[in-house]
Amino acid sequence: MAKYQKYAEYKDSGVEWLGEVPSNWKVTRLKFLAKIKNGQDYKHVEAENGFPVMGSGGQFTFSTEFMFDQPSVLLGRKGTIDKPLFIDEPFWTVDTMYYTDVQKDIDVKYFYYLAKTILFDRYSTNTALPSMTQENLNNFEFSIPCDFDERLAIRKFLDHETAKIDTLIAKQEKLIELLKEKRQAVISHAVTKGLNPSVPMKDSGVEWLGEVPEHWIVSKFGYISQVVRGGSPRPAGDPALFNGDYSPWVTVAEITKDDELYLTSTETFLTKKGSEQCRVFQSGTLLLSNSGATLGVPKILSINANANDGVVGFEDLKIDTEYAYFYLSVLTNDLRERVKQGSGQPNLNTDIVKAISITIPPENEIREIVADIKKKIDHFSKLMASAENAIQLMQERRTALISAAVTGKIDVRHWQNPNKNNEANMELSA
Repeated sequence: MAKYQKYAEYKDSGVEWLGEVPSNWKVTRLKFLAKIKNGQDYKHVEAENGFPVMGSGGQFTFSTEFMFDQPSVLLGRKGTIDKPLFIDEPFWTVDTMYYTDVQKDIDVKYFYYLAKTILFDRYSTNTALPSMTQENLNNFEFSIPCDFDERLAIRKFLDHETAKIDTLIAKQEKLIELLKEKRQAVISHAVTKGLNPSVPMKDSGVEWLGEVPEHWIVSKFGYISQVVRGGSPRPAGDPALFNGDYSPWVTVAEITKDDELYLTSTETFLTKKGSEQCRVFQSGTLLLSNSGATLGVPKILSINANANDGVVGFEDLKIDTEYAYFYLSVLTNDLRERVKQGSGQPNLNTDIVKAISITIPPENEIREIVADIKKKIDHFSKLMASAENAIQLMQERRTALISAAVTGKIDVRHWQNPNKNNEANMELSA
């Protein structure tokens, strides 16, 4: 923030979190800036198109009616409470959200930036599900300029600067997606075509595989392993079976939570009694999520563990486990497409899993392929980590910039949009 000027004079705000504020600003409460109103359940107005229905993550469906037709700031009531949303079109919002009717002399987008500085952690109620009361929101104290034009200047400055940051973040997010695609392409080529581009090829007999190296074998998982499904103790939720400290408990969520090859620990454990009711998979076993929206994700166990019935294991696997892992990792989307046609919960039964075709190179080639894939994905992982770190730094800067501007730590009254000069010059030269 060093490049921005400070105000000439400051005074004690009398509010601990604000500290000193510009001498020409006033301290006020949210209730004097906007009226908070409750959202409502949307089921009776849901439609395929129409007005946006807003939740804490943004729009997720449409409604036939709108609840409010003026620009507004939405605030979380339950669940995700620390992400204010700005909307400037007619909308409906759900019953876990508040919406605001902002005073006429307060620019709504400026109020949105103010709301981003609310100390949600301090004021949310101490329950398992975070919640925010109207009383706490209404009484939250801000310091604002008395002059409307000064508030507008802050809003325009933040619109411009946060848009620049958001553009940079979007570029890094796009880079991460491209790196993920490239990583998958590298793995896919290695396990279906090999590393030698000049080797003779043959038709695999499998439509999606196409041609494979002539000396490779094409088999099925049912021929090279025992495909067995996990199982859950019954009755579900019984404290005598679950939430113990005896055996690690693998769920679909554990398998799909990251892109790591190995599962080294679990969040929850079964009791000894619960563990004895279902199969124990040994360390080194390849697992695959087989149900729900995140089916088709592989993971290798590095611990002995029980797994629930949303997971299948490949026991007595006759090829390198890491090679099989990489092979399955490129099939995730294809496996999800296979079960999309059915109704109800998507599910890969063991017959489908057994029938999955797999390429089997000679052992020495498998070792080379695995080593090559690991080396390349390590490179991609470092690039993605760098991009993710850049995103985090930019998000932190965005938050700090908003806070500095709306609390008066920087003076942007005389800030001018540099793009306006560029636009004016373009008009003159046209």
